[in-house]
Amino acid sequence: MKLPKNIGQAAGVCLAALALTACGSSKAGSSSKKTLYWTTGSEIPTMDLSKATDSVSFTQISNTFEGLYRLGKDSKITPGLATSEKVSKDGKTYTFTLRKGDKWSNGDPVTAKDFVYSWQRTVNPKTESEYSYLFSGIKNADKIVAGKKPVSSLGIKAVGKYKLVVALERRIPYFNKLMGFAVFFPQNERAVKKFGSKYGTASKYMVYNGPYVQKGWTGSNLSWKMVKNKNYWDKGKVKLDQISWSVQKSTTTSYNLYQSKKLDATSLDSSQIKQLKNNKAFTSLPLGATFYMEFGQGKGGSSYVKNANIRKALALAIDRKGLVSTIDGGASQPANTLTAKDLTKVDGKDYTSLVSSSAKSLYPASGDKALAKKYLAKGLKELGKSKIKLTLISSDTDSAKKTAEAIQSNVESALPQVKVEVNSVPFKTLLNRLASHNFQLGLIDWIADFADPISFLDLFTTGNSQNDGQWSNSEYDKLIADSKTTASTSQRWSDLSKAEDILLDDAGICPLYYSTSVMLVRPNVKKAYSTRGNWDFKETYLK
Repeated sequence: MKLPKNIGQAAGVCLAALALTACGSSKAGSSSKKTLYWTTGSEIPTMDLSKATDSVSFTQISNTFEGLYRLGKDSKITPGLATSEKVSKDGKTYTFTLRKGDKWSNGDPVTAKDFVYSWQRTVNPKTESEYSYLFSGIKNADKIVAGKKPVSSLGIKAVGKYKLVVALERRIPYFNKLMGFAVFFPQNERAVKKFGSKYGTASKYMVYNGPYVQKGWTGSNLSWKMVKNKNYWDKGKVKLDQISWSVQKSTTTSYNLYQSKKLDATSLDSSQIKQLKNNKAFTSLPLGATFYMEFGQGKGGSSYVKNANIRKALALAIDRKGLVSTIDGGASQPANTLTAKDLTKVDGKDYTSLVSSSAKSLYPASGDKALAKKYLAKGLKELGKSKIKLTLISSDTDSAKKTAEAIQSNVESALPQVKVEVNSVPFKTLLNRLASHNFQLGLIDWIADFADPISFLDLFTTGNSQNDGQWSNSEYDKLIADSKTTASTSQRWSDLSKAEDILLDDAGICPLYYSTSVMLVRPNVKKAYSTRGNWDFKETYLK
């Protein structure tokens, strides 16, 4: 999922969950010690789980909704609405028994039909969900998304009120992990139809079935609350009465609020990291995320970046080592692959070691100005140009601006014939611009939705809703498709790594760095779990 900068103030899914432990304040998390004061780096784009694509939205949704399972500490599957699961011998049929007595915040019972409705709504082409591709492998999902079959043919059905049966077209190794991801959570049909186009746009146009109920979000304001859900089935484990949220785009502002004990956590910029690395509240969170630059190669993009030599020149001009030093003091790592490091092990080695060194060579840690100039000369000759101007869009948080400005400086220094204009916009606007393919260069993070390279590599198949730059390669598409059907694990890894070679060799995207979130979290905050940027506060309490 997409991640706004500042990372630590964001809120994504799977692996490397960290329990933050142990000193309170007289304001933040104090009075009754039942209120947590937390921050996020950007406004909420949506609360509609069928339309959400980003970590800010998903943190809100995963704390106010409940699916078959939850992802808890260390990304372990923890109980949700499913009380039992049966899997057929061929691995293609899952039968879930649901907990009885659960209620939505409007009083309706939570039943199997809520899952059927939610999944059908998400794969329905009319919904225009950017995550509908994740349903691939569920019977008829691909054909429904393509408009070739009715939504009613999706491989999910309710047997009575509390039994759910899912039919797959092929065995999906990570199916249970998907069930802990909010895109697969239930939705209340009555509420969706009642609120219509307003559904998901404000707190009052939602109903909830998770640990908390959201209050006071208007759709554009910078503060709101989550309040303990009195109807939640496991409310005994929910220790907080309230989470008070605020948007803080500046780490200077959020740090000052933390210092004055008005926040329980704050993100840190590079200078703060250097000053505070020995602070007992200092917390480093691996995200399983890669920050990269997209090239707008679609109809709304630019003929300049449709040229592979121009793309390669830009990739080689960037000093990634200097970039991470500027952003977070070197806490993040320079990236030369799309798939994040430390995401998946293959025979004891990191998956990224399977990606060829030649494919990685376009993304050297310190850049290569001489080679960048050679590629630029080729590209300009092919275009019949002597110079070009490009616009780079990013979100408007401090670190996003710094990233964009560093890239601007790198490119203009290494390649005088290229001028880069930076356009920093609110995160929601950035997502809309990227999704509409109306950009030349764009900066974005992607956090793996589950611990597998396919969570990254699926994005750049032809026609994928997350393929904002609209890069396309038929051989790449075939390798990704083959990786999903082969019965051989070794062949699957080969297919995936060869596909990534193709993407990187062609500079389909430009990896920049593997993201790490660096924060101060007040040590009295207990059992706040970060799973790749997505915060779970179900069992959080203040000591």
